[in-house]
Amino acid sequence: MNIKLFSKNNCMQCKMAKRFLSDNNINFEEINIDNEPSAVDFLREQGFQSVPVITSDATTVVGFRPDQLRQLAS
Repeated sequence: MNIKLFSKNNCMQCKMAKRFLSDNNINFEEINIDNEPSAVDFLREQGFQSVPVITSDATTVVGFRPDQLRQLAS
């Protein structure tokens, strides 16, 4: 499964989402919008206004939502 985590520096929800994914052995690619400003444009085009945004082939999760992130682990 191709999972991407869009995050930014000093974002507590982003840190919690990263920790959740790592603790549950879910492989993901992190895209930090502070380091990659072009990712901001991509997120805006998709209608997102905040991070974290976690995308997979099957679903998108906005914010730190352990209930929804657990689905990625199964």
